[in-house]
Amino acid sequence: MTARELIVEADGGSRGNPGPAGYGAVVLDPATGETLAEAAEYIGVATNNVAEYKGLIAGLKAARELFPDAAVHVRMDSKLVVEQMSGRWKIKHPDMKPLAAEAGRVYPAGQVRYEWIPRERNKHADRLANEAMDAGRLGRQWQPADSSGSFAARDAAAARAAAAPPPSGPPGDATAGAARARAALTGTGAGRSTGTGTGGSVHAGQSDDALFPADEAVAAQARASLAAAGTAERESAAAARSGSGLAEASGDFEAEAAAEGHAGHGGRGRTPPAAEAPPAQGWTGPDMGAPATFVLLRHGETALTPEKRFSGSGGTDPELSAAGLRQAEAVAAALAARGTIQEIVSSPLTRCRQTAETVAARLGLSVRIEEGLRETDFGAWEGLTFAEVRERHAEDLDAWLASPKAEPTGGGESFATVARRVAAARDRLTAAHAGRTVLLVTHVTPIKTLIRLALGAPPESLFRMELSAASLSAVAYYTDGNASVRLLNDTAHLR
Repeated sequence: MTARELIVEADGGSRGNPGPAGYGAVVLDPATGETLAEAAEYIGVATNNVAEYKGLIAGLKAARELFPDAAVHVRMDSKLVVEQMSGRWKIKHPDMKPLAAEAGRVYPAGQVRYEWIPRERNKHADRLANEAMDAGRLGRQWQPADSSGSFAARDAAAARAAAAPPPSGPPGDATAGAARARAALTGTGAGRSTGTGTGGSVHAGQSDDALFPADEAVAAQARASLAAAGTAERESAAAARSGSGLAEASGDFEAEAAAEGHAGHGGRGRTPPAAEAPPAQGWTGPDMGAPATFVLLRHGETALTPEKRFSGSGGTDPELSAAGLRQAEAVAAALAARGTIQEIVSSPLTRCRQTAETVAARLGLSVRIEEGLRETDFGAWEGLTFAEVRERHAEDLDAWLASPKAEPTGGGESFATVARRVAAARDRLTAAHAGRTVLLVTHVTPIKTLIRLALGAPPESLFRMELSAASLSAVAYYTDGNASVRLLNDTAHLR
């Protein structure tokens, strides 16, 4: 007896890459094009590739619930996932291996075959993924009723279809069958929506792979974005160095690491496949209204800053030095002259609160504290210079420079941990301040992390940005999940 055949189409997307992400999957009858099941879920902050793999897993599980013995034909527009699951490409990134293994366990290998299809042929799964992300933006999970292929929508479509002649042709005619399949893909089929998925709850804690590019394809895309912005960044850095000398004494320990020649680890092997495109960009999309604009102010100098010592949230919590107080006054005057700041939010650490309060006094605003904006806890490295850390903890330092998941000596925070914390704070603040311009007074790592996430850049980019004390940067966040970096390391107000 011939096994029952099913088609699974799956997709995933991330509005920011990494950014708010979701997946969609649909199970189809290959003979009629009827929709047998749909699955979709908002998965929090993740990359495109993570979302795509999760969509595949959900689609396969939905098919298994219907027909465990079926022969399954998976169709996706992710070349990466299709080639990796077909065994033609190696899975190099360790965080992708568990997802691929989970997908491989749903059905025996001989029951599933994979096919790449153009994006325009994967519209059903793409629609479900976007519906899931839209639901997540509203603080809830996708439900079957959210689907434009839900019972109500299909009943209305069926009524319209009844008034039109059905596709013509003898039984088994390929043209008629294709017409029925197209009708099902646009929500006019008579299929049922089971809402099958991997669960409907929002993930409160994301794994490390939910914030860092999942494979080389994402990193390549990010490097291309960084290259395009390189000239502007070099000009900004040059301007800072030609001014008051703050860049040379910035206390930016990540830039210090790069200057020592240990940062990077970005040279990789073969050219990866093109990654899934990020959200639509340019001037052709719908008007998303005024963005939430975060003006990012690094605090003024402390006594540790000119000595370029690690100064995080696990150390002595130093106050601003005399130079730092002067810097705070200078940036306050500059922001008052611009007249655009509407709210002020600060890290809880003393040096940020002092900087924020100086600006607030000039602008006549209050300061709200956000715990998520505090600096990295550098563990046993607090108060040490980069050279001292290399002398005392060389192996730990090398591991920290090589991986965003490595912690400083003594149980400090990894950059992956900080990225999760900062991304969560970003999401809270963008939701609370939509359409407003907010000054965030914070530290080197949180600011660089916000810039990195906005650009979709790889973790090693943290070591390739310089951020001076009391410098200004800016990022605008739109309601569709896109972000636009407007400014980086501006120190003109200090010269």
